[in-house]
Amino acid sequence: MAGCRGSLCCCCRWCCCCGERETRTPEELTILGETQEEEDEILPRKDYESLDYDRCINDPYLEVLETMDNKKGRRYEAVKWMMVFAIGVCTGLVGLFVDFFVRLFTQLKFGVVQASVEECSQKGCLALSLLELLGFNLTFVFFASLLVLIEPVAAGSGIPEIKCYLNGVKVPGIVRLRTLLCKVFGVLFSVAGGLFVGKEGPMIHSGAVVGAGLPQFQSISLRKIQFNFPYFRSDRDKRDFVSAGAAAGVAAAFGAPIGGTLFSLEEGSSFWNQGLTWKVLFCSMSATFTLNFFRSGIQFGSWGSFQLPGLLNFGEFKCSDSDKKCHLWTAMDLGFFVVMGVVGGLLGATFNCLNKRLAKYRMRNVHPKPKLVRVLESLLVSVVTTVVVFVASMVLGECRQMSSASQVGNDSFPLQVTSEEVNSSIKTFFCPNETYNDMATLFFNPQESGILQLFHQDSTFSPITLALFFVLYFMLACWTYGISVPSGLFVPSLLCGAAFGRLVANVLKSYIGLGHIYSGTFALIGAAAFLGGVVRMTISLTVILIESTNEISYGLPIMITLMVAKWTGDFFNKGIYDIHVGLRGVPLLEWETKVEMDKLRASDIMEPNLTYVYPHTRIQSLVSILRTTVHHAFPVVTENRGNEKEFMKGNQLISNNIKYKKCSILTRAGEQRRRSQSMKSYPSSELRNVCDEHVTSEDPGEKEDLLQQMLERRYTPYPNLYPDQSPSEDWTMEERFRPLTFHGLILRSQLVTLLVRGVCYSESQSVTLPVAAFGVRTVSVGIAERQPAAPLLR
Repeated sequence: MAGCRGSLCCCCRWCCCCGERETRTPEELTILGETQEEEDEILPRKDYESLDYDRCINDPYLEVLETMDNKKGRRYEAVKWMMVFAIGVCTGLVGLFVDFFVRLFTQLKFGVVQASVEECSQKGCLALSLLELLGFNLTFVFFASLLVLIEPVAAGSGIPEIKCYLNGVKVPGIVRLRTLLCKVFGVLFSVAGGLFVGKEGPMIHSGAVVGAGLPQFQSISLRKIQFNFPYFRSDRDKRDFVSAGAAAGVAAAFGAPIGGTLFSLEEGSSFWNQGLTWKVLFCSMSATFTLNFFRSGIQFGSWGSFQLPGLLNFGEFKCSDSDKKCHLWTAMDLGFFVVMGVVGGLLGATFNCLNKRLAKYRMRNVHPKPKLVRVLESLLVSVVTTVVVFVASMVLGECRQMSSASQVGNDSFPLQVTSEEVNSSIKTFFCPNETYNDMATLFFNPQESGILQLFHQDSTFSPITLALFFVLYFMLACWTYGISVPSGLFVPSLLCGAAFGRLVANVLKSYIGLGHIYSGTFALIGAAAFLGGVVRMTISLTVILIESTNEISYGLPIMITLMVAKWTGDFFNKGIYDIHVGLRGVPLLEWETKVEMDKLRASDIMEPNLTYVYPHTRIQSLVSILRTTVHHAFPVVTENRGNEKEFMKGNQLISNNIKYKKCSILTRAGEQRRRSQSMKSYPSSELRNVCDEHVTSEDPGEKEDLLQQMLERRYTPYPNLYPDQSPSEDWTMEERFRPLTFHGLILRSQLVTLLVRGVCYSESQSVTLPVAAFGVRTVSVGIAERQPAAPLLR
C-alpha cells in the first residue's frame, strides 16, 4: 500500500478537477492555489508533476543487477551509510551556523536598544530608542524578504513542501542549492529581525535539501562543478535521503534524534521500510551530536562535553530542595491536563482558521501584485510587531520585585543555564532599581529565553501580564506566519502555549488554593496543548518534548494532552501544514480516504469523453492528439465483434522514455551509462520542441510496427538509478509479472517517441507540441485497484 501513495490511485482522486491547462511559473505554482470563486474552495492544481518513485523492472535493469556480487553490494551499502552520516554532519553544521549568527545579531540589537532605553528613561527620549529598534528590525526583515524574492519557495517553514515531495509530488525548486542558501540566510535575518517566527521549521527544510543534494555531488545551480559519482541519481534514492535529512533537521533543532525519526515517519515520508529506519536514526544522531559538540565547545569552551544537544533546550525540570511538598505532577493533575488539551485544541483550531483566511486574502490581493508588495507587507508586519512590543513593555508591563530565585536561579533554571544568563534575561526596562519589567522580560529576549523563563522561573509573571502577552503574541504570530520570509512555527507556538499554561497555574495557585502544583509542568503542558492544536502531531511531538525535557515521567501527561488537543482541533479543521498544502493546491494523497469515497465507483469520477488510439493510428491523428490534449495516458483499444473496446498492452513513464528523442539507435550498455550519470530527471516540459530536434531517419517499413513493439515493451527504457542490491525489497509478484498482467495505456512519451523516430522527418520537423502537464486522469482509474505499486501516470 505504500507505493500506492505516489501511484495511479492518485489519478482517480483528482481527475474530476482537471480541465484546460493554465501556464504557471514555478513561483506561482508554489505560492498560488486555484480558487473557485463561487464555493471559495482551493482546487488541486493541474500543473504539478509526480516524482518517479517506482522501480522500473525491465531486462536492462535485470542485466545490470546480475552483474552485481556480494562485494559490490556491500560496497554500495557502505557508500549509502557514509552519505547518511555526511548528511547528518552537514545538517548539524547548518544549524550551528544559523544559531551562531542569530545570537550575534540578537545580542547586538538588544544591547544597543537596552542601553538606549536606560539612558532615555531619564532624559525622556524613548522615541529615539523605538526608532533604533525599528531600524534594526526593518533592516533584518528587508534582507529576509529580499532572499525570498530570489527563491520564492524559501518562504515559510518548508514543512508542507517537503511533505508533498516525500508524498511523490514534484514541487519546483524545493531541494535546490539556491533554496538552501536563501532559506538559511533568510531565517537568521527573520528571527534576528524580531518577527514572531522560529528557526526550527526551516531547519527541517534545510536538512531535506542537504539530503537531496549532497549524495548527488552536483548541483543544477553550479553546473560547472561536476564529479564522476554515478550513484543515487534517481528520485527513489533521493527520496530516502530527503527523509533522513528532514529527520536530521528535527534532531538538530530539538536535540531529539528519536523524535526526528518519528517525525519523518509520521508527518513526512509516505514510503518507509525497515532499512530506512536505521539510516534515518543514524543520520539524526549524527546531526545531534555534531551540533552538540560544536555548541558546547563554542559557548562553554568545553570541547567534547556535549552539554547543548539542540538549538532549543528546555532544561531540567525539578522542584526546589527546600520544598518537600512539591511534585512535578500528580494523578489529580491529569484532569487539568485534559481540560488544557481541549482548550489548546480550540485555540489551535482558531489559530489555523484565522491563518487560513489571511492566506486566502494574500492569494487574492497580495501575490497577484508586483513582488515589491510582498516586501512591503513583511516590513509592515515588522513595524507593527516592533511598535506593539515596545509600547506593551512600556505601558502594560508590571514592575515586580526581584526575588532571590531571579537573581541566582540555580534551583529553578536548568543546569546548562548559568546565573549570568539568568540575570541578563531579566529586563528592567522602565522600572526602578531592584525591580524588573515582567512584560519586557518576555518580549525583549530571544524566544528561547522566554520559554525558559516560563518553564523555570516561579512567581515571575502576574496573571494580567500573561493574559495580555498571550493575546498579543497569538495575534501577531498568526499574522506573521505566511508572509514572504522564511519562518517556523514551533517556537512561537511553544512560547504562546507556555504563557497559557503559566496563566492556568497562576489561577489555580492564587484563586483555587492549589499551592502544591509545579508551575513549570503546567507551562510545559500548555505549550504541548497549543502546539498540538496547531500542527496536530502526536507520536513524534510527544517524543520530541520528552527528549527536550530529559524527563521520561512527562510522557503520559504530554501524550494525553496532545491526543486530546488533536481530537479537539480535528473536529473543526486540519493542521496548519495540511491547510497550507491545500492552499497551494497540491494533489497530496492522504493515508486514508474519506468515508464518502468508499461509496464511489470508477464510473462516478472518470472522464466520460476519452481520447484513445488504435494500434495502427494515422500519423495525422497522433499529432492532433498531442496538440489538443494535456494529459499523459491514452488507452490503446481495438473493436471486437460486440463493438466494445478492450485494452491492449503498454505502460511506461515519461521520464524513462524522454532520452529516446536524442537518437534512433541506442545500445543498452551505452544508454545505461548515460542515464546513470545524468544528474536530473526529465519533466514533461522538455517535450515541447521534441519534434524540432534533429533525429536520424529510419526505414519507413519499420515505422508501422513501432507502436506495436512499444506496446509489447520491446523499447522499455532504463531506470535512472543504480540498482539496489536487495532484489526482493518492495518486489511483489504483481511487479514481477507486470508485463504479462497489466494492460491498457500508452503514454504521451511513447507517442512522441513514435513521432520522433518516424514522423518528424516526413513532416519537415514542423510539429510543435504543447507542454505536457498535470492534466486530466481518465482511464487510469480503471487500473488503479489492480496496480498499487505502479507510478503516477501523467
